[in-house]
Amino acid sequence: MEMLLSSIAILSGFLLLIWSADRFVMGASGIALNFGVSPLIIGLTIVGFGTSAPEMIVSGVAALEGTPNLAIGNALGSNITNIALVLGVTALVTPLMVDSKILKREYPIMFIIMILAWGLLWDGELSISDGYILISGMIALMIFITLMGLREKNRNKNQLNTKDPLDEEFSEELLKEMPTPMAFLWLIIGLTILLVSSRMLIWGAVNIAHAFQVSDLVIGLTIVAIGTSLPELAASITSALKGEHEIAIGNIIGSNMFNLLGVLGIPGIMTGTIFGSSILIDPSVLSRDYPVMIALSVLLFVFAYGFNGKGRVNRLEGGVLLTCYIAYMVVIFQQSI
Repeated sequence: MEMLLSSIAILSGFLLLIWSADRFVMGASGIALNFGVSPLIIGLTIVGFGTSAPEMIVSGVAALEGTPNLAIGNALGSNITNIALVLGVTALVTPLMVDSKILKREYPIMFIIMILAWGLLWDGELSISDGYILISGMIALMIFITLMGLREKNRNKNQLNTKDPLDEEFSEELLKEMPTPMAFLWLIIGLTILLVSSRMLIWGAVNIAHAFQVSDLVIGLTIVAIGTSLPELAASITSALKGEHEIAIGNIIGSNMFNLLGVLGIPGIMTGTIFGSSILIDPSVLSRDYPVMIALSVLLFVFAYGFNGKGRVNRLEGGVLLTCYIAYMVVIFQQSI
């Protein structure tokens, strides 16, 4: 009976996470638009942050519940899932073209963040100071992206026919009128249900992990990571089918950066503050999971960067990414039994 209830809690938690994250982004975007923020900046900050909101909330709840390794597994597992599963499936549905200078500037930033996070985890612990460094990095990233968006917007005003494709796609996708009170209502509803559904998800996932004697890390890398990446999957496929390829890949890059900074930073701070201790990192995180995430990020860079012009992730490359994800899941399964 408890297994049935746990499974229902996980499924319900995933569905509510997807719905509430969408409403959270919708409300935040509506408020920003009403206060005169450009669609480009909203897309690069609020949407990127919003698609990582499920991971961040789940991470905080997991730390509060005393299962911080589930949060770490969720952060790394979501990044691996975003690249290999989400972009792999999206590219199989429709090949992705990448022709945005903004995205090309974000690739190096993503690698810098990966190196920073790896350096902080290298000693086998995630301390409260590590958490503050990561959260400070997230705030700095938000400020940098906003300034970059403002500079790009001003440049586009001064030059004819040079509007970045990402700016055009966000303008088409986000310019939806919504009264400010309604936007605030959706923001509050989205955030509230995010918290409730995350609690349901963690409760169900931990129960199943204990029943099958699987570690919290493995549950975070697999079930929870897939579930919290469903908003990215839905957003990427929808954007790609509309021809908005820049948004499809931009969501993944932005989400992965926020995952490493916010989703890893939150449990470090909460565990140190509430329990007065650092999080001991499972050795497989540094020997298996982090190297896989870096390797997939490099592979995506090679596929999508476009060294001699437009980048492209075709169906064959999407199949390679998806195959890598399946192989990774097989390895985790074999090592956990």
